[in-house]
Amino acid sequence: MNPQNTRATSGFAVEGAVALVTGANRGLGRHFAEQLLDRGAARVYATARRPETIDMPDVVPLRLDITDHDTVRAATDAANDVTLLVNNAGISRWTSLVTSDLEDIRAEMETNFWGTLAMVRAFAPVLATNGGGAILNALSAQSWFGFPNVNGYHASKAAQWALTNGVRLELEEQGTLVTGLHLGAIDTDFSAAYDGPKGDPADSARAGLDGLVKGAIEVIADDWSAHVKQSLADDPARLYAEIRAGIV
Repeated sequence: MNPQNTRATSGFAVEGAVALVTGANRGLGRHFAEQLLDRGAARVYATARRPETIDMPDVVPLRLDITDHDTVRAATDAANDVTLLVNNAGISRWTSLVTSDLEDIRAEMETNFWGTLAMVRAFAPVLATNGGGAILNALSAQSWFGFPNVNGYHASKAAQWALTNGVRLELEEQGTLVTGLHLGAIDTDFSAAYDGPKGDPADSARAGLDGLVKGAIEVIADDWSAHVKQSLADDPARLYAEIRAGIV
């Protein structure tokens, strides 16, 4: 499937960019970092809570926990030449909103919403100083639908989607392109507990970066995400009937 893009007015040049990727030590984040280098990025800051786990050549490893204000501030100081921020880091604690530990649900919101917002707020002035640049937020098809035992994650990704739409408007005047990348399950450690079809994370990373180049404000990376988004204009009972049929 060709990813679906909602177009902005102008694209972002990945070649020559200085990028920072959160959660870059594995999974989708690692694919973002590798593909950015392959596309000619001038520098890629690859971040993780434990930077010693980053084993990619040619990246600049940085310690970063997006929920820790001190490491976020240190990252802006160390990477003050950034022109592209890729907000990839996220967690799922596989929570039920009604029965799971509230601390686990709060942790999902703290990382996926508040952590992403902290990065946007910290790097928005950096991007402005460096000409505007771009932000790519790795969202989820689950921004748009609930699913048993992952509804804390669903709520946090819905909030992150709203965040993405909001900061896009707020950063427009400084010339920053803000792109949301929606994807379904992909074959990474993050989705290891999910027993269902999974896409190739390299394809999702490629779709997101292609979207930036085209100036897309939203990228739908796969068929499932496209189907879910289309269902938003329909009776939601139909989508949830499909979900139930697939999990019973």
